[in-house]
Amino acid sequence: MHGTLAQNAELLDAVRDGMVQIRNVDCAVCVPFPYLSQAQQKLSGGNVKWGAQDVHQLDKGAYTGEVSAQMLRDFGCSYVIVGHSERRACYNESSRLVAEKFLAAQRAGITPILCVGETLEQRENGTTENVVAGQLDALIQLEGAQALHNAVVAYEPVWAIGTGKTATSAQAQAVHAFIRQRVASHNGQIAAELCILYGGSVKANNAADLFAMPDIDGGLIGGASLVADEFLAICRAGEV
Repeated sequence: MHGTLAQNAELLDAVRDGMVQIRNVDCAVCVPFPYLSQAQQKLSGGNVKWGAQDVHQLDKGAYTGEVSAQMLRDFGCSYVIVGHSERRACYNESSRLVAEKFLAAQRAGITPILCVGETLEQRENGTTENVVAGQLDALIQLEGAQALHNAVVAYEPVWAIGTGKTATSAQAQAVHAFIRQRVASHNGQIAAELCILYGGSVKANNAADLFAMPDIDGGLIGGASLVADEFLAICRAGEV
């Protein structure tokens, strides 16, 4: 929950204008629901797409306060984040619920960004792969690996979000490779084409090393995305 209309206007203008000079990088900003109209107005016609930070799992109904995928589509959303660690922890979202949100987004023609990742305790207990596998398998069991066609997975180690701690490039690559291998066990072509992002205190000074890893296709940027110069520097690190 960051931003105001005035702050957002300055940030969106700077990102939109800065991205004109950055080539071969796909960029999107996912904003809180009240600011979707502003993002649509500011970014339409440019090369920065926009999306939302959550979505309801059902297409419609009497669910006061919730937002459906079709509502997001009405605002031109291309992406929506599902299963962010904060949603899982603070709102007790299960992997099954996250999978249902993922599929709701796809039904509306929106690309879901599926977040997976482990806590510090789980990493120290050596259960990272089991945790991530369970989060992925909830979707695969519900809809099959085909659901990951034209989708995005984001690995976000919970212990590295907003803490200033970052997984080393090797640590991040190891989990990204595991994710791709897990999907490949069901469908090799989808695994090869799957976009897997790293999220966890990505900054301008570590982005290039992370993005150089063979299975890291980009970043899910948190706090650094609130500073235009920092965010654009991260985007430049992804240029090819």
